[in-house]
Amino acid sequence: MKKAFTLIELLVVIAIIAILAAILFPVFTQAKESAKNTQCLSNGKQIGLAVKMYLNDSDDLMPIFYAYNSVPAAGVAGHKGVEVLLFPYTKSKEIFKSPLDQGGPYTALDVPGANTYHKAYGSSYRFTKCMYTVVSGESSTNNYVITDPGWTVTETSISSPSESRAMRAEMLPWFDRKNFADACNVYGYDCDAPNNYYTKWSGRGGTLIFVDGHAKFQTSKGQFDATVVSPAGNKSGDAHPSQGSWYYACD
Repeated sequence: MKKAFTLIELLVVIAIIAILAAILFPVFTQAKESAKNTQCLSNGKQIGLAVKMYLNDSDDLMPIFYAYNSVPAAGVAGHKGVEVLLFPYTKSKEIFKSPLDQGGPYTALDVPGANTYHKAYGSSYRFTKCMYTVVSGESSTNNYVITDPGWTVTETSISSPSESRAMRAEMLPWFDRKNFADACNVYGYDCDAPNNYYTKWSGRGGTLIFVDGHAKFQTSKGQFDATVVSPAGNKSGDAHPSQGSWYYACD
């Protein structure tokens, strides 16, 4: 006659399985996020190369600045975005989609059915305004045409291309008040409703794309604040005479 499991033995087996699951599930989650981080960085490197090719064909002139235009939305004829200008060099709209892109509190409200920044605006990566050519009456952001005097940016006019941030992942972990208490005042994302724009994408960091074509997956607030955001060499964390910081002036 075969001996059956006793209740105690069954409970011990269940407890062991639960312990193993508690140990392994976080490992699997971290491995999955690490793979997404790697793919995001790979996308960034390809975008960086596309910018360099664009510069070769435009006599060194940086693309015209457009950002977050949802009328028309991404993928619809007439949509304006830097990623549209770079498409002849990327040959793929998917390069501008980060696997980490979880959208944000307003993406689906701005573009019904859009659960990612890529689907709503065409890019998971935010363009650093001061590093692009702004054309008065043509450049636009959030569907508003910029009428202030514009400016022209060439790669040769940028003091430090290898340190100058042309693009970045939209959401970064130091924008989270859980990670940095003053995040709302410094970065303007994780704020009280109705001004909350933050959704966690990665717990480690995010991809930054530089004017010289290279990309890095940066993991600290200090590294981010030290990146250059203006042709003159002003850093993201530097004080700005009228807008608080160069991050707010240019990001």
